[in-house]
Amino acid sequence: MPSHLSADRPAPQPPEREAVDALINRARLLRGDVDAVRRDTSVIDDDPRLRWQRALCELAVHQLDDLGEHLGQLRDGITHDAAAGSAERAAAPEPSAGAPTGSLLSRVGSAEWNLLTDEVSWSDELYQIFGKAPGTGALSLDELPSVLLREDQALLTSMVTDCLVDGRPIDGEFRILLPDGGMRTLHMMGEPVLDADGCTASMWAVLRDVSRLRRSQHTVGRTRDTLRHQEQVARTEHRMAVELQEAVLPPWHGSLPMPGRSGSGLDIAAHYLPSGSSGLIGGDWYDALPLPDGKTLLTAGDLTGHGIPATSAMAMLLGALRGMAVAGVEPGAVMGHLNRLIECSAQPALGSAVCCRFDPTTGTLTWAQAGHPAPLLFRNGVGRPLPSPDGVLLGAASGVTYEQDQVVLLPGDVLVLHTDGLTRRSDWSTDPDLLLGLAPRFTQARTSQDCVRTMVEALGSAERIDDACVLVARVET
Repeated sequence: MPSHLSADRPAPQPPEREAVDALINRARLLRGDVDAVRRDTSVIDDDPRLRWQRALCELAVHQLDDLGEHLGQLRDGITHDAAAGSAERAAAPEPSAGAPTGSLLSRVGSAEWNLLTDEVSWSDELYQIFGKAPGTGALSLDELPSVLLREDQALLTSMVTDCLVDGRPIDGEFRILLPDGGMRTLHMMGEPVLDADGCTASMWAVLRDVSRLRRSQHTVGRTRDTLRHQEQVARTEHRMAVELQEAVLPPWHGSLPMPGRSGSGLDIAAHYLPSGSSGLIGGDWYDALPLPDGKTLLTAGDLTGHGIPATSAMAMLLGALRGMAVAGVEPGAVMGHLNRLIECSAQPALGSAVCCRFDPTTGTLTWAQAGHPAPLLFRNGVGRPLPSPDGVLLGAASGVTYEQDQVVLLPGDVLVLHTDGLTRRSDWSTDPDLLLGLAPRFTQARTSQDCVRTMVEALGSAERIDDACVLVARVET
């Protein structure tokens, strides 16, 4: 900033009022646009990204307010000479120490410390910033550090020393304590004023209260850090959920192994399809398990929720289901036990499931369901859902009985078990015809894996709004 003692240099020409008015108008328009974005940004307490966006808007509005008031001060300086300004200040009442500091004029003050006469000159605004009445006297350079926070005193001393001794401009921030116990952050810019011999005669500075700006910046930084932390937590939880799901749901390709036996009579393949609209892992499952009596367990299901809670609950239910199937419990009774298990769980949820037991000797499929899409049977190029026995959602009611039904499968039949996310549309309804329309292509498929590949190509697009599981069992000829 130019020294007021540098009389040997020509004074800079002030800008035209019309140019400053144009800048003010542009700043006001931009401020209005940013404020409109701020109003449109709804605040949701549990969404740090939205809080961060609103904090950025708040910060931008504060900065544009300051810019507009700076330009207004510049415009007023063009049309009012120093004498008129002094007369206006003399006629105005003196601000009190507790006056609000909402406008720019009350947040910017100037000071000069004369090293030759020890005189100190403060503007009225600077008294207001420091919370002092104008009659109480200004602070000398030796007294100024006493109102600073202890950790900022060394910084101010260093800046003043560099300015007076080495002639370096001052540009830094420090925090002051007010008489009422409050605290403000000030930005100080200053430079030495030299006499005719080039020696430092005084130091002149402008101090600006930037407390509101720093609070806004702190809010932005805090919400950004919160967002980063939650994103890191979400990535970690997603990785753990994926690892748990992969450990519980291994992919099957080909005939299910039957130790000590000729085979299960089924060619089985399964696949998990993640949601196209969310990176969260859900509680969907599928399973195929050879049983000690030579039969085969086929199951699919879905629990409400996402992430580790859903996948861990899914692993618990699937483990219980496997244990009951190995013990020879009928599918309908299995559903009843799972319903009671969910009721006793520390984290109750809702779920749907289908449980099938296939006997390769007779070709009989015995099955039960709990609010789940029925298995689809494809035979001779035509697909149809099996008629569903009664069964409500798991966890929806107590003491309910789940019916079971039987159907005889023929060689070449294709049985499809799936969760409803596979055929769910954007309106959250399901459309089983999406799968039934693939019947002609299933007829041409040679293996169950070919059928799975056909479904993934037809229905596994990124537009799917929920994750899904599919299991295909093809009766071997």
